[in-house]
Amino acid sequence: MGRAEARKAQKQRGARRAAKGAGKAGKKSGIRRLFTWKKILGTFFGLVLLCMAALVALYYSVEEPKNANADAILQSNVYKYADGSVMTRTGEKNREIVPLDRIPKEVQTAFIAIENKSFYKDRGIDIMGVARGAFVTVTGQGKAGGSTITQQYVKNYYLNQDQTATRKLKELVISLKVDQRMEKDDILAGYLNTSYFGRGAYGIQAASQAYYGVDVSKLNLEQGAYLAALLQAPSQYDWATAGPESKRRVMIRFNGVLSNMVEMGALDEARRQTLKFQEPIKPKPAPGTEGQKGYLLEAADAELRKQGLTDDQIKAGGWTITLNIDPKKQKALEKAVQDELESKLDRKDTKKRPIDQYVQAGATSVDPKTGAIVAMYGGTGQADKWSSNALRTDFQPGSTFKPVVLASALETKATTQDGKPITPNTIYNGDSRIPIVGASEPFAPQNQENKSYGPITVQEATNFSVNSAYAQMFVDARPAAVKKTALELGMADREGWPTESPAMSLGTMSANTVEMAGVYATFDRHGKKITPSIVKSAKHATREYRPMQPVGGQVISSETADTVTKVLTGVVKDGSGKTVRSSAYEAAAKTGTTESNVAAWFTAYTPELVTVVAMFGEEPGTGKQKTLTGTAGGGRAGGSSFPADIWRAYTLAALEGVDTGKFELDDAEMGEPATPPSRSTSPSNSASRTPENSPSTRSPQTGSPDPSGSTTRPDPTRSSSSKPPSPPSPPGPTKSTPTPPDPDPTDTAIKPPNP
Repeated sequence: MGRAEARKAQKQRGARRAAKGAGKAGKKSGIRRLFTWKKILGTFFGLVLLCMAALVALYYSVEEPKNANADAILQSNVYKYADGSVMTRTGEKNREIVPLDRIPKEVQTAFIAIENKSFYKDRGIDIMGVARGAFVTVTGQGKAGGSTITQQYVKNYYLNQDQTATRKLKELVISLKVDQRMEKDDILAGYLNTSYFGRGAYGIQAASQAYYGVDVSKLNLEQGAYLAALLQAPSQYDWATAGPESKRRVMIRFNGVLSNMVEMGALDEARRQTLKFQEPIKPKPAPGTEGQKGYLLEAADAELRKQGLTDDQIKAGGWTITLNIDPKKQKALEKAVQDELESKLDRKDTKKRPIDQYVQAGATSVDPKTGAIVAMYGGTGQADKWSSNALRTDFQPGSTFKPVVLASALETKATTQDGKPITPNTIYNGDSRIPIVGASEPFAPQNQENKSYGPITVQEATNFSVNSAYAQMFVDARPAAVKKTALELGMADREGWPTESPAMSLGTMSANTVEMAGVYATFDRHGKKITPSIVKSAKHATREYRPMQPVGGQVISSETADTVTKVLTGVVKDGSGKTVRSSAYEAAAKTGTTESNVAAWFTAYTPELVTVVAMFGEEPGTGKQKTLTGTAGGGRAGGSSFPADIWRAYTLAALEGVDTGKFELDDAEMGEPATPPSRSTSPSNSASRTPENSPSTRSPQTGSPDPSGSTTRPDPTRSSSSKPPSPPSPPGPTKSTPTPPDPDPTDTAIKPPNP
């Protein structure tokens, strides 16, 4: 091929490649026409200009308020009883405005260090902080406002605490204008004087006195660092009432204050190492909160927060809050505690009666038809004990949890290790310290007084609160299923819940009297969820409040709930709850006494009323758990002692004049009557038993307590302050019928022994 032909062939190949390229370009031309770099950049800058124009328009359309908002003006909250009578008014705000020069400079810096390190450099807002806060909130990682000190001052003084986009935009614009108009020191002073610190204290002067008992000018850096750390969540971070997790968070923020001051060059590292946290003083009740009122307000405010209000919104005032508390029942509950417990204690003679100093009582009473908390007892008064014993969650509920185990077993149609369905007539081995079969860890629970019962029905195991039988039932019912039932009934899933451990069957999680009242009220309402509520209504001129709905849907079947109630009536007729038997009502109950007798519970209900009474042993000043054994100079103070006496006295008074009824238990299913093997034989260590196919010779102990079939009950007209006469005992024991020790049988929650 000559050179001319070669050049011609090369041109032809180039033409073909060009044609292919043109074809591809033709295919992409449509997309390129839509998304060119010029159009993309033009759109971007157009959006930027549009946003800027919108911001400029917003800036000029939002005017800086001339006056403080209504919440910054002194107001009071009015709290009423269910009948409309006034319980108390919170009074004027505890606030004293102080100039900035009265606040120590390093205390001022402490607030700047934790809240807004760029305060003296920024222009009132922190764009990166706002963006960061929005990202955290949108991504579900919590709530983070990213607000500067100027923004918080604007929110406190001019706006409100509503978490809305409109309010936030106004806050940003007004903050820019305030920063231009005011000096930074004036903004800081306004912020420190308008912030809410908890304990009813508005402003740093009131906070200094409430938490450390000193004038603000006398605050040291450690005290100021705590107050700065406190501001994020005053109700949670008050050292006097904070739980372990809240205290841990307080210390993180406290140390963060000091570390940030070092970073800012405002604190020398050597001095920082010498600074230690200073615990605040004991809180004092505000006027009008004497007796139980302070505790009732605490419970009401906690419910308001749970329903979406903030501390600032509540404490700003202007609310008329009506509680579900019935004045008559409240008075009856207070009198019952005084007559059956406090009058028998000697809290002054610490040498002769040291245990009496540790005794704390709490109670919650609920109407199962409405879910209303009609009475509550929180302690001897906030001057003695600041936080309510009715709401505390640092003690275990003990064996009052066992009905939850039974409910779960019934609801899930659980079976024993040998495949027999679990019913009130199912037979378990009730011997003390028998190894639990199928448990996730070695566990051989000890019964009270190490008593062994041999083969025993579930009904009897409930009557006498037999730990070994219930631990095996817990494993048979599956731990995860039991926990699920507990949560559905209203118990809270707190940190440290022993999910898989069979010790959970003995109530080794934490709970308070409100939760347990809700659980038992759900049994009372045939399985319909009851969430106890203390707030009937809350009205405000400029705000709206949506009260919680105490009565929910069906969480367990009516058959399960009615069967549990039927079993618990046996506890009153023949078991550990027999001290509350009365012809004035029909009752179902369960006692509970925790390890080392540090807590004792009596949880019981009638068709009209559910009441939980608890006693706690707590060392004053330290909060350490102490035994109740020796209370009032006596012996072991279990659930069937003082708590049961309080319950009986209160219930008789609360239901006086009421046409009480009987439980409607048409759906109760007790299972086939069973005859356990003779207890004269050597007890077996099998996990659970059912009898062979032999005719039944006796029914479980759910009938009348005496051979005649009639029940002799104490006179219901007696004074509620007097102790009920001892009821007649059930028939004498035989080899096949165990008799529990009095006064409080095996209802103690214990830890598993070391394997």
